[in-house]
Amino acid sequence: MDNIEKVPIHLKVAPTVREAAEYSNIGINKIDGMLRSPNCPFVIFVGTKNLVKRKELEAYISQQLVI
Repeated sequence: MDNIEKVPIHLKVAPTVREAAEYSNIGINKIDGMLRSPNCPFVIFVGTKNLVKRKELEAYISQQLVI
């Protein structure tokens, strides 16, 4: 049971806020605030947890000059 391999962050479809912050080098509080904004294109709700759609976050970041 201890030999379970973890999926690398860059391969996850929906990383957590902490993983998305590590992956994108954007602060946890900033990403959390972005996820709370209305019509956020890269948030997915799983129960009470917010996850980040990685590809949509990448597309969003590539279109922005300032975050």
